Amino acid sequence: MKALRLIAVTIVLVLTLTAARTYAEVSGSASAGVFSNYVWRGQKLSNSIVVQPSVGITYEGFGANLWANYDTDYTDQGELTETDLTLNYTFSYDKFSFDVGYIYYGLEGADDTQELYASVAYDMLLSPTITVYYDYDEGEGAFVVVSLGHSFELPAGMTLSIGASASYNIENKVMGTDSNGDEFSDFYNGEVSAAVSIPVTKAISIEPMVAYSFPLSNDAEDAIEAISDDGDDNILYGGITVTLSF
Repeated sequence: MKALRLIAVTIVLVLTLTAARTYAEVSGSASAGVFSNYVWRGQKLSNSIVVQPSVGITYEGFGANLWANYDTDYTDQGELTETDLTLNYTFSYDKFSFDVGYIYYGLEGADDTQELYASVAYDMLLSPTITVYYDYDEGEGAFVVVSLGHSFELPAGMTLSIGASASYNIENKVMGTDSNGDEFSDFYNGEVSAAVSIPVTKAISIEPMVAYSFPLSNDAEDAIEAISDDGDDNILYGGITVTLSF
């Protein structure tokens, strides 16, 4: 039912924005990714292959996106374990790019939760970006991510993107507890990744990727091991995504 409600909301948003096509250009994309595991902020939330479809649309800086995770081995049979709705607005000033938004996490087997976030990036080498998430629902805390990245042009229109990030947890219950069972403020996880975007047509591309995530503190190690599906805290994972832009 949670997923159906979110899908209904997204359909209404898509229809509303599409109706505005006569006033401004509407763009969007749909994608489907297959990954070895579902890894979120260093937490390994599956123990098998997952399928992650997504559809999004933008209109003059405003955006709506619906994302889902299908776990092929959940309770010994495949099941939709998460459906997230994101609403956001992007804008820029000089060399700064800003993104502010709202995320609703619809979860199977856990209480739904909600976040507000704000992100700022600076147009320079490695594109440094800082994003602050505030969970005002179940988490009652914040989570900060600092990231760097760079893209290289390859032959045949392909692009290699590499990135690295580090995060810090601020008493966010969703991110787990320390060895004493308390919420904590400490460095959380680091991650390095690489992906290659391969154009198939003007509208379709495929992107294989690989990433490695690891805890940055003892508190985070305790929390991630307790939350992760099989107790892993150092996680190597990868997959491939097919994207259609329209």
